[in-house]
Amino acid sequence: MGKVKTNTRYYCTDCGSVSPGWLGRCPSCGKFGTIVEEIEEVSAKEVKKPSALSRPVRLSEVSEEKLVRISSGIAEFDEVLGGGIVPASLVLIGGDPGIGKSTLMTQVACNLAKNYKVLYASAEESPAQVKMRAKRLSLSGADMLLLGETELNAIIDAAADADFLIVDSIQATYLSEMNSSAGSVGQVKECAARLMRFAKAEKKTVFIIGHVTKEGAIAGPKVLEHIMDAVLYFEGQTQDNCKLLRAVKNRFGSAQEVGVFEMTDKGIFGVKDYSGLFLSDGRGENAGSVVTPSISGNRAIAVEIQSLVSKTAFGLPRRMPLGIDYNRAALIIAILEKRAYIPFYSSDVYVTAMGGIKLTEPAADLAVAIALASSAFSKAVPKDLCAFGEIGLTGEVRGVNFTEKRLSECYKLGFKTAIIPASNKSAAEKFAGKMKIIPVKHIYQTVKILFDGETVSNE
Repeated sequence: MGKVKTNTRYYCTDCGSVSPGWLGRCPSCGKFGTIVEEIEEVSAKEVKKPSALSRPVRLSEVSEEKLVRISSGIAEFDEVLGGGIVPASLVLIGGDPGIGKSTLMTQVACNLAKNYKVLYASAEESPAQVKMRAKRLSLSGADMLLLGETELNAIIDAAADADFLIVDSIQATYLSEMNSSAGSVGQVKECAARLMRFAKAEKKTVFIIGHVTKEGAIAGPKVLEHIMDAVLYFEGQTQDNCKLLRAVKNRFGSAQEVGVFEMTDKGIFGVKDYSGLFLSDGRGENAGSVVTPSISGNRAIAVEIQSLVSKTAFGLPRRMPLGIDYNRAALIIAILEKRAYIPFYSSDVYVTAMGGIKLTEPAADLAVAIALASSAFSKAVPKDLCAFGEIGLTGEVRGVNFTEKRLSECYKLGFKTAIIPASNKSAAEKFAGKMKIIPVKHIYQTVKILFDGETVSNE
């Protein structure tokens, strides 16, 4: 045994950065009051010679591994993971408390227990509480193993013969050799690293449940995400039935995939026909509403964008986008003012993406601009019209990818007119006889086509 050294480090609970001393404001993320002190005990061990596994090999000499995915029993969950569960992977499920993470993973565990050995380690609930949930959900997972334990070494020992390990949650587990309390930055970081080594060395698939902060980040250090094979966020309001499972990192699939789930008293179920969830029934009757096909992973989802432009009662007008990046919305408003001559300097602007979905791709720019112009002119956009395209600072409408996939989704939903970038016209030739395709080069041209070139008065 070597000597034990005690090191004191200061971590930021928001971003996980390390500081040499205590600071009132984190130098990395800029948050106040997030620096906490952590005491770490490090054993001074003898330096060992590198083993054969740590020696470099030629790329041509590395043997390929056949990737066989395992179905979780929930098709939408498999879709977010990229087609199923990859053996010997480490997956993090994050979400607000009470959003349904434990319910979802209980269903997955019961489905896997029919063909595999699954250990559900509940550090927050007793085995009796987990059984009550399974009974309420009418799940037939009689062979699933339950363990009410918080010490991570005991959990890993119990999972030696299991094929799948589910840890609920990472904030409630701890390592006895560390002096810090459960849920601290050092404990969460070391517990996740220990589970990663266990998953890779023993060829086990590990699911980790983690809570998120008010800002939406994984509670504790942000460094949790970089050692994971996949990071999934369970989003949605606690009181709403519709939930979204978003992949923010996936080494075995698309990192932009989104799964739609519905919460019922019988559990959480994937929604196959999700097209109507992001569209309203009164679309086309009121001004400020337009639909855009958004690419999320490998699928196209038609999302309705609504806007409201009203005269401000204060000196500084408000800009409140929901589901759309604030800076992106501010840019589009400035472009409409400068290039399409629509004044917003005396108006409050509200923009939202229906259904609680978040639009991150620039292809939604054109639809946001049309919705804003529609609300500013108080003229409704036809119900069967959709639009997509990126807008540059000069007002040009730039081309985007996946044109055929976007138009195919809109055509399937009954849309008859599509406003697209002129550079994507050749990719839309397949739908020339099915839909009316309107190619545009500039945002002013788009406004003129839809609203006859009228402008809002300055009064």
